[in-house]
Formats: sequence, structure tokens, C-alpha cells
Amino acid sequence: MRNTGTTPSGRAAAALPGREGPIRKAPVREAGRPLPATATAALCALLVTGCGSSGTATGTDAASGGKITLTVGDYGTFGYKEAGLFDAYMREHPGITIVEHTVQQESDYYPALQTHLASGSGLDDIQAIEVGRIAQVVKKQANRFTDLGKANGVDKSAFLPWKAQQATAPDGRTIGLGTDIGPMAICYRKDLFQQAGLPTDRDQVAGLWQGDWARFVDAGKQYQAKAPAGTFFTDSAGGLFNAVVSTSTTQYVDGGGKLNYKDNATVKTAWTLSTDAIQAGISAGLKQFDTPWYQAFANSRFATVACPSWMTAIVADKSGSANKGKWDIAAAPAAGNWGGSFLAVPKAGKHQKEAEALVTWLTAPPQQAKVFTSVGNLPSNTEALSRPEVQNAKLDFFGDTPTGQLYAATAQSIRPAVLGEWDGLVKDTLTNGALLSIEQHQSDPAKAWSTAVKEIDDKVGD
Repeated sequence: MRNTGTTPSGRAAAALPGREGPIRKAPVREAGRPLPATATAALCALLVTGCGSSGTATGTDAASGGKITLTVGDYGTFGYKEAGLFDAYMREHPGITIVEHTVQQESDYYPALQTHLASGSGLDDIQAIEVGRIAQVVKKQANRFTDLGKANGVDKSAFLPWKAQQATAPDGRTIGLGTDIGPMAICYRKDLFQQAGLPTDRDQVAGLWQGDWARFVDAGKQYQAKAPAGTFFTDSAGGLFNAVVSTSTTQYVDGGGKLNYKDNATVKTAWTLSTDAIQAGISAGLKQFDTPWYQAFANSRFATVACPSWMTAIVADKSGSANKGKWDIAAAPAAGNWGGSFLAVPKAGKHQKEAEALVTWLTAPPQQAKVFTSVGNLPSNTEALSRPEVQNAKLDFFGDTPTGQLYAATAQSIRPAVLGEWDGLVKDTLTNGALLSIEQHQSDPAKAWSTAVKEIDDKVGD
């Protein structure tokens, strides 16, 4: 889920679960994501009262024979419940109970996390951090988390180098261990492509747009010319924007990490292609991770969605059994990473050592591989990436699609981007703000851009 999606990285209606009982989880992971009224109320309760342990002492209850509860705060679908990992860990550690606090949308989760970090209370023993937020946390809040690089059993070199570096502070401290990454692909509906006169073989489909996102938009115009009634080529301009940005090494900051989205060639290209898609009528105009977007999968409203590995779980879950076998996965115009997350241990937690042990176990190769085969979140651990169960994985919903090979190969081609502390803000404002206003309210593109720039500048200047 990550996600931050943001911010994407890349992983979705769930209220914050209650605190009693062992494990509770939202049905699906996304890395950016609106809450129903009940969830909004629950989030307000989270902001006021917190949901986890707080204090300064490390946990000793388990060592003394007592039982402890470890709380895990995350968003979307991290896959630990679905893969049976929490249950497995509790069987191996009978003195520990795990309670998972999940918020559907990362954009709701992160402000709550910031509130708890500022107060030093209400934090979970383990907190997830989305890739679009990690640079800000590393720069401004690294001292609020334990150094997982020194935790027993942690080998930083076991992770993709660029993934490990993203959570490394200037002084070398590791504030988070990588969970998943979001190598990019395109999920597409074979039946809708066929009806629109486009190829359905995944290699031929990839050939339609190979090497250039502009060709992806051109393919959309071809599709729309003969589109089945009531369908669009792709789900949203915001999703297209994120996909284009994700495949560049320069995104919202310059090489030194300074905010530079206004003059960034990648952002300009993504904006131009996204507004072109809107004006050409090839986008369904939906807000990703919103209820109508989920419903559109089942209702066959669109034929493609930018599909980092974690998106496959959403496609499968929201499309429903009636659409099983109709979706396939093709290579994107260029390799990139959208999404991915980290697990971190706040220093304010009462059970730091036990929390570090759980984080270490959850991010180890066997567990990361099991999450991928369960929900499609691709490992960030290099050994896990090379395991046969990952390389040979096929997700049942997608039939014979070589899911593991496709995403693992793309992961090896990713050129890491420089991250900035405001990536999540910029991404959310341009997609869920500016582009959505053009799609749903027919705002003038130039005015929408100017409004977004002012909003970003005002918040960065605070």
C-alpha cells in the first residue's frame, strides 16, 4: 500500500479498527486513499486520543513472563493479515498479541502520524511510512525513531540499495526497513481491447506504447474511437500523471533535493500528457482510491490502469469474480517505481525491542515473498526478489500472466529517483487537486495549475 501512495508509490472503506481483539485490517492496500463517515469519525478519535502505546521505556513484559500487545499502524493493504503472517508470529511468540490499526487512505493516515509524532503520544509500536513521505521524515523526524540498522538480525545490504538509502539519515541511522516497492506496468482488459480493435497479446499490447508515454495516450485515442459503449481507455488523469512521473529519475526536486517541480521537465511532460488525455476524452475522470473508482472496476468502466505491483490486489479485489481472467498485465512505456513503504519503530513506544524484532521478521525474505504471492506487493529485499516463489508467481485472478517474472524484471531496471521532503504534498495537490478539478469540474488547465502552485507554495512556506 503503501500507499502514499503518494506518493508511489504505487498499494483501500475501512474505519480505524477497534483496539480489542488480535488483528484487524482494511480489505485492500493502496498507497494514497476517502474514508466513509464512520471512518472519518474514527480518524478524529485517532487524532485526539491516539491508537497505540506511548512512553519512553523499552518493553520488558515478555521477558518477565507477562504478555504484551504490539500495535501496528498502517494504511491500505500491507498484506500481513492476508498472508497469515501476524497469526504465524503470534503462534511462535505466545507472549505477544498483535493489533493492526489500518486507515484506508494514506493521505488521512500521514497527518495523524504527524500529530502523534509532534505530541510524542498516541503512536503505535510500529508505524508505516510511505515512500513519498520518507524524505521528509528522514530530514525532520529521524530522531523520533529507533535505529533499525542496529536491531538484532537486520542486514541493510539485503535490501535494494536505493530502497535502503531512502530511509537512511545523514548520520547513517536507519529509521525504517523497506516493505515493498512498486515497479510499474499497465493492467488492461483483454475483452475491451478486442472489442475496440486493439491487440490483446501482452507483448503486442506493450508494443503499442513501448518507450514513450505519449504513445500510450495515442493508443487511448485509438481505443476511444471504437470503444465499447460507456467505457474509457483509462481510469484517471491523476493515475497517468503519477505513472509518467514515476518513470523518471528527476521528479519534484533537483539533484540536490531542492523543490523544483515548476520547471521540472518530467512534471511538465506528465501534466501535458494528462491534460491531453482529459481533452481527448480517454479518461473516465475518476479519483483514484475513491468509492466510484472502486465500483468502476466491477462495472467495466475503463480498459487500463497504471499498475505498479501493489495495484494488482486492488484490480482483483474490486473487479470481482465476474471479471476474473479478463485482465492482463503488459510492460509500461518505461520502467519506474510508484509506491512502496517502510516500517519504523517510534522511540515513544513502550516495547521497542519487541517491535524491532517484529519489523525485522516481517521484512525478511520468506515473509516478503509470502506477501507477494498473497496480495502482489513486490519485495524490496533482494533475496526475496530472487526466490522461486516470487519469480514463478502467477496471481490466480490474472490467469497465466507471469506476474512474478514481469514485476521482478522491471524492478531490476528501475533507476532510483531523488526524493524530496515535499513529494507527497506536490503529488497530491497536482493529481487530487488540479487534475481532478479539470476532469470533474471542467476547470481551465492553466488556472488549475496556478491554483495548485499557490497552494503548494503556501504550505511549503508555512
